[in-house]
Amino acid sequence: MSFSSDQPSYFVNPRFVAMSGAQRPVIDPATLETVGATAAANEAEIDAALTAATEAQAGWKKLDAKSRARHLHAVANAIEAADFTRCAELMVREMGKPYPEAIGEIANCAAIFRYYAEMARDEAGKIAGTTQAGSFQYARYEPYGVSVHVMPYNFPILLMCWTVAASLAAGNACIVKPAEATTLSTLDYMSVFRSLPEGLVCCLPGGAETGKALVESDRTHAVAFTGSVAAGKAVAVACAERMKPCIIEAGGSDPLIVSAHAPLEVAAAGSVTAAFHLTGQVCTSAERFFVVDSVHDLFVELFAEKTRALRIGNGLGKTEIGPLVSEAARAKVMRLVDNAVAQGATAVTGGRIPPAHNVGWFYEPTILTGVTPEMAICREECFGPVAAICRVKDFDEAIRLANDSPFGLGASIFTTDLAEAHEAAERLEAGMVWVNNPLIDNDALPFGGWKASGLGRELGRQGLDAFRRSKMVIIDHKPSVQEWWYPYPDEWFRESGGRKHA
Repeated sequence: MSFSSDQPSYFVNPRFVAMSGAQRPVIDPATLETVGATAAANEAEIDAALTAATEAQAGWKKLDAKSRARHLHAVANAIEAADFTRCAELMVREMGKPYPEAIGEIANCAAIFRYYAEMARDEAGKIAGTTQAGSFQYARYEPYGVSVHVMPYNFPILLMCWTVAASLAAGNACIVKPAEATTLSTLDYMSVFRSLPEGLVCCLPGGAETGKALVESDRTHAVAFTGSVAAGKAVAVACAERMKPCIIEAGGSDPLIVSAHAPLEVAAAGSVTAAFHLTGQVCTSAERFFVVDSVHDLFVELFAEKTRALRIGNGLGKTEIGPLVSEAARAKVMRLVDNAVAQGATAVTGGRIPPAHNVGWFYEPTILTGVTPEMAICREECFGPVAAICRVKDFDEAIRLANDSPFGLGASIFTTDLAEAHEAAERLEAGMVWVNNPLIDNDALPFGGWKASGLGRELGRQGLDAFRRSKMVIIDHKPSVQEWWYPYPDEWFRESGGRKHA
């Protein structure tokens, strides 16, 4: 069967298979209309996917590196040739993302498949300096087997491709568990994998129980997870109990520092994107702002002016700010904002449901001033369109407060002082630091967090290594009896009767 948003299905390359479970309606967060239907994979459907992936991986791991790379380039070719209009519209209607961001995300994944195709072909092990004459000693990399990819709703296609491309390049088969909120668009995207061997990539819809079954299965061997801290900890524990490697990207509450030497026009413009991109539903969104006293008022004025120019509305129209993904997501944002205002913060912009958009889960982009570090909005991940600004006396206080958090995903600073830039890069406790240009990533550099924000890394060489294991190999091509083998020579024994190696 072909993919239909109205008929729940799962994917085992190259086929979509009808699902037998109870249907769940997919609701547009902007209009509250029904978009389509999904279902949760049952035990038999999970078993079928695991069986197909296991069989496919047995052949995939035996392919030479050049042939495997050719397959990944074919996926990249399919991405570049495809018309993703329908997929992008599904994503907008499932989770509210503005259309330009949806189409950009899903069409912009070819490069990661090309990157890992060539990295895996170029870097497959290491020859070490020998510890013994006549011995060839090296390390080689091998796949784990079947990897599980538990995906978030905010970047459902891009983040999937990051880890799926690396895992395939390493020689694994992949089973994707999409976010419930973006199941339809994820399934629609699966067609790009149809050139791969049968069963090598699967997509199983469902909720936490489906993810749990896949993570705990003895037929899966590595896990990539992106989601909340609580869920990330549960996945990490489940993997640890099974000695199963995992990558955990668990979100954060990223700080953004505006120093006394900041280019304020640039800082204000960059802060709008850092705080409000995808309605603040980005794991690396800037949530906690630390603005040095001498530039605080002017920065807030510029920031507020640019924020008020943002357009709110349905992601299929001309808008930058779409709805939050769900009623529960908006309720959390409202709770944190209301709590901060009750404790003395001021909403310079926003702080309310937009009057013109009282249907759907909309919330105005909000700038709070007078925030103090002990407020809940500085201690929790908000994951909404809110910038909480704390006034600080200087650069050192900004660094100290930025680090005073259980999270450590990313951190940003705006400054024209080279010393401050280098100090920030060294002293900020985060897996990623941006100076004057927040949020961007690089396929060749590791993406991930410190502290409660996660374990392991996606992208770069580390992203490939996460899906392969090393094996030390030592080959003596001219076999000979070694002097240290049993039995020991008599002269190695001490008169006391004890043994000692020469």
